[in-house]
Amino acid sequence: MSVNQTLSSQSTQLKPEDFVQVSTDKKVAETIERESISAWRDSMYRLRQNKMAMTALVAMIIIIIAAIVGPLISKYNYYSNDLLNTNQPPSSEHWFGTDDLGRDMWVRTWMGARISLIVGLAAAMIDLFIGVIYGGIMGYFGGRVDEIMNKFSEILYSIPYLLVTILLLVVLEPSLGTIILALTITGWINMSWIVRGEIMQLKNREFVLASRSMGASSGRLLFRHLLPNAVGPIIVTITLSVPSAIFAEAFLSFLGLGVQAPVSSLGSMVNDARTGWMTYPWRMIFPAAAISVTMLAFNILGDGLRDALDPKLKK
Repeated sequence: MSVNQTLSSQSTQLKPEDFVQVSTDKKVAETIERESISAWRDSMYRLRQNKMAMTALVAMIIIIIAAIVGPLISKYNYYSNDLLNTNQPPSSEHWFGTDDLGRDMWVRTWMGARISLIVGLAAAMIDLFIGVIYGGIMGYFGGRVDEIMNKFSEILYSIPYLLVTILLLVVLEPSLGTIILALTITGWINMSWIVRGEIMQLKNREFVLASRSMGASSGRLLFRHLLPNAVGPIIVTITLSVPSAIFAEAFLSFLGLGVQAPVSSLGSMVNDARTGWMTYPWRMIFPAAAISVTMLAFNILGDGLRDALDPKLKK
């Protein structure tokens, strides 16, 4: 007897009662084990699980609130001199002590933090606006347009950053607006290159081709489909560019090219305190600590956002 005949004879002997259904609760089998959530909600969940990033976020919020409210809860201002109370150590009267002109260090420290935050956030927003548009156009159109625009950005980037900033501050009158302008002349280039790379990866994806086949314009494709899908790297770049701008402002103020007296800046306060910091350490400690904690908080939060928005790290 052949194998086929043997199998057919065995199959004819099978009865319905020979097949027993495995005991399974149909309701349990159809239950979804995990709630379906969007990629954005999943990223925020993973960010909340990052204790270092959340600690940095809390520290950053505290610094922002202190910079806004701190000078308001003191009876002193940042510009009044009191030569009878110069270089006073921290006390119940002056929480951070006084400087060499008798000015309250508490008020001046938080006014300096306010200046640094304004410069950092304003420079980051300008870099975002210019970099996203410039990089989006480069990445979307490609070809000759991308080559010309990319060469221009490379030439601009090759000019020493500090040289351009210092020359601009020397030519123009030093002020808060001049500092922000100087920091954003070449600061947007990194953002544009990151956006360009993301757009070049996304523009040939299926959802873009489908939108193009339905007659979507280039502007709609760029601003409604491509850029929203590149929001992760953009947010991370913004978060990491803020401390760079804060440090640059502090460095320029340390050189005397920042905001001018009597307006205080963390960098100018460190510069004023460096001559007598061994004798009056509180004049150096508080502004230096404010700069360090602010930059560290933004950097740690940026690293946490990068990990949270990276799909390769999704569990």
